[in-house]
Order: sequence, then structure tokens, then C-alpha cells
Amino acid sequence: MVEPGTLSMAPTASGTPAFPNEGLRDAYQLMALARAMDERCLMLQRQGRIGFYAPLMGQEAAQVGASRALAPGDWVFPAYRELAVALARGVSLKAIFDQLLGNADDVIKGRQMPNHFGFRDVNFVVASSPIGTQITQAVGAAMAAQRRKDPIVTIAFFGDGATSSNDFHAGLNFAGVFQCPSIFFCQNNQWAISMPRKRQTHSATLAEKAAAYGIPGVLVDGNDIHAVYGAVREARARAVAGGGPTMIEAEVYRFGPHSTSDDPKRYRTDEELSAAKERDPIGRLKGELIAAGQWNEEADRTLWEEVRARVARTFEASEKARPLDPRSVFDDVFADLTPRLAEERAEYDARVREGVLKP
Repeated sequence: MVEPGTLSMAPTASGTPAFPNEGLRDAYQLMALARAMDERCLMLQRQGRIGFYAPLMGQEAAQVGASRALAPGDWVFPAYRELAVALARGVSLKAIFDQLLGNADDVIKGRQMPNHFGFRDVNFVVASSPIGTQITQAVGAAMAAQRRKDPIVTIAFFGDGATSSNDFHAGLNFAGVFQCPSIFFCQNNQWAISMPRKRQTHSATLAEKAAAYGIPGVLVDGNDIHAVYGAVREARARAVAGGGPTMIEAEVYRFGPHSTSDDPKRYRTDEELSAAKERDPIGRLKGELIAAGQWNEEADRTLWEEVRARVARTFEASEKARPLDPRSVFDDVFADLTPRLAEERAEYDARVREGVLKP
């Protein structure tokens, strides 16, 4: 058990595996699905078929490992790169593509930026664009659960850049004071858009920042699904037992751009990227499965063909869905339309009838 205000190194795959062996193949297949969707979404944005996307390539083990250590009732507060977390929670490809397109099947009715999805049925909160705000949101929800004596945790996912935000300080300070059942999961992918981690802070690690708030900080190899799973599992057990929050720093590397609005070639070298790809978490788990006799190259080729075809088919189905009804802009503001909104809606309908606006 990690004591408050201390920093520890979580075990790696060289020790006893923390991730259940019977779930490793499923985890690998899920990571492959996330990678295949990442590849497709980047291509779709370049083709102009979706508007925006923030890839997670290189961070699959961190996200799947963390997700598999949670309980169904736990609440996830993501940033905007947690595709694999959503998939691990049971969100369908179709639901995610519908949100990226903002079509009539989108459960949040096109009211968020693409890639800022949320799914109430699996306790996956809608992502926030401002950096770090999900941290304080997660703490507030954890405080509510604590007062209700609800045996769940909240987990906030964020990047290294968010550790420089006001909400990081406010969130960890409140969590430390009130001993909230929160897990702060920092995916240190080395770049806050174009700002390298070494220029953000003089701290030797990001996890050690937790000591200032009197909570444990844990540093893990984010490419090692066992280390990640073990750290989150221990943090969760500690939180539900009343032991308070934990901050986990998972060291990973962002293979792709920060988002489709970014050109990483302007601030990092090909050599740096090539070196990082040698530690690809998907390749690492594949090698482990093959060495254990649970996988082979033929199965791997079949898997990648299947997941890429599945992603392509699903997007085609989402792309064929009806567009969102513009009249939905008047919905969900008040239980009953106010006189002013009713007037605006009637004016909209009149302009549609006149042919001024398209229905």
C-alpha cells in the first residue's frame, strides 16, 4: 500500500502479472480495434468526412489497462483522447461515429465538438475542451459519492499539460483535504501540443506533485498493461476502503498529432518518433501473447483485417444516417418551451415553409 505523500514505482511485466491472463487476448483485440479506429478517423478527417479528431495512438495499453481495473459503477471523466476507455466501457463504434458526425443518431444531438463524446449509460462523462476541468468535476462527483456512501470511485484522465492547469491544483487539493475516492490518471505522452514535458515543470516526475497535496503518487510504464492495471486496481481498492485519492502518472508517447489541427513535424524529430515506436504498447503485448503460446502471426493478420473492416463498415452505416433535425436546437433547454423560445421556433418553422431555410 502506498502511503500519502509518497511516490512509488508500480511493478512491471517482469514481475508477477497483475492483469488477469485470461483477459489478455481480449485486451489486445480491444487495443487493436482502438488503433484501427484511430487510423480510420485520421484518414476521414483528411478527406473532409469528419470535422475534428484527437488520436490516442501509442496510449492504448494505458487506457485499456486502467479501464479494466474499474468497476461498472465507477465514473469516468475523460479529456478528449480516451477512445480506448470508451470502447473498454462497452460503447459501440456506431455510437462514437455518430457523435463524430453529429447525425440524427448522436445521443448528444450534435451539441459537442467532435471527439468530445459522452455516454450516460456507462458513466462516461462528456469531455470538456478546457484543459483540466474534468479533474475538478471528478472530485465533486467523488465527494457526492462519499457523502452518499456509494462504494464507487471517479477517475479523471488528463495529459501532462493539464498538470500545469489551475484545475489540477484545485482538484488535487480538495481531494487531499476531503480524502475523496478519486483516481487522477495522467497520461504523460511527453507533449502538451507542441510544449515538451521538460519545459513545463522542473519536477523530476509529474507523479511526485501529488506529495504536495498529501496523497500518493505512483509512476508506471504506460506501455505495460500489467503495471497500469495493477496501479489502478490498488488505487481503486484504497479509495473505496476510505483511504483517499491517488495520482498515477503513466509514461507513454503520443505517436500521432495532438489533434487533426496539429502538425507534429514542426516540433519533434522523426528520430524521436521512431525510437518511441520501438516501445509500441500493441507490439509489446502481441509479443507477450505469442511468447506465452496464446497468439500467433496468422491470428494477428486475421484480427487486423477484421477490425479494420468492422470500422469501415460501421462508419459507412453512420454516414448514411439521417442528419440531425435543426429543430432540436429548441429541445432540452427547458422542460416546457418558454414564450420566447416558442416564438423563435414558430419563426423558424415559418421560414422553412417560405423556403428561406432548409428543413
